[in-house]
Amino acid sequence: MSWEAVIGLEVHVQLATDSKIFSGSSTAFGAEPNTQACPVDLALPGTLPVFNEKALEMAVRFGLAIGAHINHESVFDRKNYFYPDLPKGYQISQLEAPIVLGGTLSIDSGDEGQQRTINLTRAHLEEDAGKSLHEDFHGMTGIDLNRAGTPLLEIVSEPELRSAKEAVAYLRKLHTIITYLGISDGDMSQGSMRCDCNVSVRKAGSTELGTRTETKNVNSFKFVEKAINGEIERQIDILEDGGTIDQETRLYDADKDETRPMRSKEFANDYRYFPDPDLLPVVIDDAYIQAIRESLPELPEAKAARFQSEHGLSEYDASLLTASRQLADFFEATARTSGDAKLSANWLMGEVSKRLNQDSITIDAAPITPEQLGGLIARICDNTISGKIAKTVFDTMWAEGGSADEIIEKKGLKQVTDSSAIEGIVDQVIAANPAQVEQYQAAEPAKRGKMIGFFVGQVMQASKGKANPQQVNSILKQKLPD
Repeated sequence: MSWEAVIGLEVHVQLATDSKIFSGSSTAFGAEPNTQACPVDLALPGTLPVFNEKALEMAVRFGLAIGAHINHESVFDRKNYFYPDLPKGYQISQLEAPIVLGGTLSIDSGDEGQQRTINLTRAHLEEDAGKSLHEDFHGMTGIDLNRAGTPLLEIVSEPELRSAKEAVAYLRKLHTIITYLGISDGDMSQGSMRCDCNVSVRKAGSTELGTRTETKNVNSFKFVEKAINGEIERQIDILEDGGTIDQETRLYDADKDETRPMRSKEFANDYRYFPDPDLLPVVIDDAYIQAIRESLPELPEAKAARFQSEHGLSEYDASLLTASRQLADFFEATARTSGDAKLSANWLMGEVSKRLNQDSITIDAAPITPEQLGGLIARICDNTISGKIAKTVFDTMWAEGGSADEIIEKKGLKQVTDSSAIEGIVDQVIAANPAQVEQYQAAEPAKRGKMIGFFVGQVMQASKGKANPQQVNSILKQKLPD
């Protein structure tokens, strides 16, 4: 029997504000447990929440970026449940009137570059809960409330994703947008972006949705893919054995690469939502929305299109270079310095990307600047050094710092472009390799182009890589006897 997966994601994005969403306390993380919790976070009697407008602005920025409807009036609700990391006994969230409704994201479906449009249901503001600590408590659980009250934007997709790969593509696209907007650093390893995966399966061709499970708080792209694939396989096995799927909340165990039950899945009415009496509705006007719209940065798809038209890059190159705002900015700064956008793109996607992967760092942690890389590429363009020598300069620059000019001068790497000097080396190579000269003379003209590579290599070796390769080729063709 053939089965089809139906997947929807709920993504919790920690907003990069300086203070918490309903109080003025700090959001500094990494501090000692419970040192960043204020009376509001602790739910002390008599405390009242005060809304952080910066969180609202960030939510509106996101909604405009995905083409969503921005509600002119949104309401905060109390989501009631009892858990040790929630001192109030409820979470302030939004149910009936969220700030953002609808919107779309386009993703690569994986079928030869085909794009799919995924609809979003909503994005609403809410506060984060505290964190349970299970280490060093000898069978007990500690609670750290530093994170309590941190502003979150929960982004909910329609159940339109059909595979784990599509879900990851959607999540990556979402990550790119929120980091371009500057509303979050999107660091999943630190909890800045967490994903709940809603998964069900149905018979292929059916339009009826199956019973879904929700796998909570998955914190990496790799684990999202593994958790979804594992849950799809688990549900199919149960159904094919004649069983039924329980609607429940599950956790993903990365060590065992499996999901396991956490609790029965609740419905909205189980949380007894009602409007928070301590918070007035948030009312915004068209002028507020328009001001935010005008402040939006150039977004990935627009930037990729501009890279193609303005810099002459291919669609593939442009999409890679705009995968993150930091990489796109690094490329443009490099291209400005070097004067050659295509060569700058090649170096970023080649040598720089290789080094970033080897060192397990991102472009914003690279030990070289766009100006240093651009200066190196400029020296290739003006024939000061060859492409091969440039890699030696790059290695030194990456390890020790310094500009390309300083390294070239210090190591004596300047390219030999003096024709008479190159001719002398060519004459020596021809004289030292009579057998290869005979083979060259005996070969058909069509084959000589490949054979000349031997002589080029010998000249470059003799010049310690400093001879200009184009000049070497030209002089060899003149010097080698017919």
